[in-house]
Parts: sequence; structure tokens; C-alpha cells
Amino acid sequence: MNRRPGIDWLRGIAVLIMIEAHTLDAWTAVAERARADYKWSIVLGGMGAPLFLFLAGVTLALAAGARERAGRSRQAVGALALRRGWQIFAFAFLFRLQSWIISGGQFPRVLFKVDILNIMGLSMVAAALLWRVGRNRRERTWLLGLATVAVAFATPIVRTAAFPGALPGPVAWYFVPVPGFTTFALFPWAGFLLAGATAGLWLDVPAGGPADERQAPWVAAAGLAIALAGYGSSFLPPIYANSTFWGSSPTFFFLRLGCAVVMLGVAFWWTAKRPGRSPVVEFGVASFFVYWIHVELVYGLASLPLHRSLTFEQAGVATVLFSLLMFALVRLKNRWRGVKSGPGVPRAAHAPVPAATGEA
Repeated sequence: MNRRPGIDWLRGIAVLIMIEAHTLDAWTAVAERARADYKWSIVLGGMGAPLFLFLAGVTLALAAGARERAGRSRQAVGALALRRGWQIFAFAFLFRLQSWIISGGQFPRVLFKVDILNIMGLSMVAAALLWRVGRNRRERTWLLGLATVAVAFATPIVRTAAFPGALPGPVAWYFVPVPGFTTFALFPWAGFLLAGATAGLWLDVPAGGPADERQAPWVAAAGLAIALAGYGSSFLPPIYANSTFWGSSPTFFFLRLGCAVVMLGVAFWWTAKRPGRSPVVEFGVASFFVYWIHVELVYGLASLPLHRSLTFEQAGVATVLFSLLMFALVRLKNRWRGVKSGPGVPRAAHAPVPAATGEA
């Protein structure tokens, strides 16, 4: 499967949002965090993780469809998707091990912190299993769509359920957020990847060019409908006693999901109108690389003098400079590996590996 420029472009936007969220969180002084502009910047930063998970699901479905059309059996395609999910899950522990080696922490508990790679890997496994159960595109769409809705509406129930208390800590952290040990939980975050896989089944047409451009308005319209439904539902009487809009509520989930779908439609339109080399697309293709190196640079010993020491304006300038540094490193990596830059480069289809925005 050739990479679709619109998907990589939007993943590149997610990379920039991720960098913005992490640098402002790590480097802005505590006294500056009460400012309205800082708070709105964190709201924007909160879109990074939904985008990464959603696009991972889209890519999983597109890759599976391409492999099935190439003649592979349903079981073989499902096995490849499952293997990729378990690989991402394994990468999560490798990443935590790297972080412990560089910055320390309470070993071995630090290895079991639940972050976005953990959630992405397990969500990919769930999506792959559902894809394999479905015998055709229609059945798979229904299975993945219903699973998305189930995860969203089960989140407030899981957050207050008794069963996580009976589980070992490192397992319970996947269900109920624990400060210091859970950055993202399966509920509701797995729902974004499942929703992406549902969308990927809908978008499973030949990549790039006029097809993406024709799909763009329909994708954007669908996303707007989902976002408006989520926002409008927030004014209805709550159906969960212990759910808050900004936390575990299904209304907030569908609002963010709708925004992600709208942004995908915009990405299809933008890349169809402006084909060719794009730094944003290059960021998207290199999202795994950027995620892997930037977290420790932002939060670790390398930037220790900057931690919580900058004004909001200074942190904003630092974010721009750090983004330029990351892009320079992406270009350097590509040159070292002999990888051609720009969209439309045939690459093996794989799920993107993203970054966190610090919300459970």
C-alpha cells in the first residue's frame, strides 16, 4: 500500500500539536499556567493523542484491505495486523526502559507505566481481532463501529467499577487512571483507534489523487455531524452520575472524534490541491522517530534548565525552535538512510506511532 499524503499530512499536524503540548507543559512556569492563552494551548494539545490513535486505526484498516485485495487470506491479514499490534505494545516497554536508563525512576514499576504506545498496541490487537471476525467489509464496519460506541459509553462505568481494585496494579492502571502510572487508559482512548479502523474501511479506495479529493467533503461533513452531536449532547441531562464533560463523558469523546474526522477531510482536500514535497508530510512519515527522541529531550536531563522556568511567550518561541530542531533531525535521518523526502513515496504500510498529550 502506498502512503496516502492526506493521512501523513494530518499525522504531521499531530506531531506539531504533540510537540506544542509537551514543550509548553514541561517548560512553562507554574505562575504562567493560570493564563487563558496557556489553557487554550493545552486544549489544542489535547487533540494530539486522538489524532494519532484515530490515524493508526485508519492505517490498519487500509493496510488490511490492500493485503486482502492482493490475494492474502483473511486469517493471514488478521495475523499480520495482530503482530503489528503486539510489536507496538512491546515498543512501549522498550521506550520506558530507555527512559529509565537515561532519567532513572523506581525500577521496575517505571516500566509498567501505561502510556499511549501501550494503549495503541492493545487497541490495534482488538481492532485486528474484530477485523478478522468480520467476513466482509460491511460486517467489519458494524463490528468496529459498535465497539467504538461501546468503549465510549462504558468509560464512566469502568472508571467507577469495583473490578479494577481486584487486579494487580500494573493491570488495573489500564482501566482506572492512577497519577504517575497512567497517562492514557483503555477507556476511552481505545475508542479513537477503533473509530479510525471504522473510517478506514469506508475510505478503502485507491490511494491519493482524485479519490481523496472526492472523499474530502464527505469526510468533513461526517466529522462535523459527529462533533455537533457530541457538543449538543453535552447540554442534555447527564446519564452518568460521576462523569465529567472534560474527562470520561461520551459527549467529549465524540466531540474530539468529530474534530479528528473533520481534520482528515481537510487533510485530503489540502494535499489534493497542493501535491508535492511538504515538511508537514515528512513530519508525519517520521512520527515514530520524532516521538521516540523528543519526549526525553523535552522532559529529561537535556532540557533540565528549561523545566517550568519560561514565560508563556518564551515557551512558545522555544516550541517553534524545538520543532525546527526536530525537522532538521528528520532530514538528517532521511539523508543517512537514503530515504527520499516528500509525499507519494512508496513505503510499506504500517501503523503510525504517536505521542501523548498527558491525559488519561
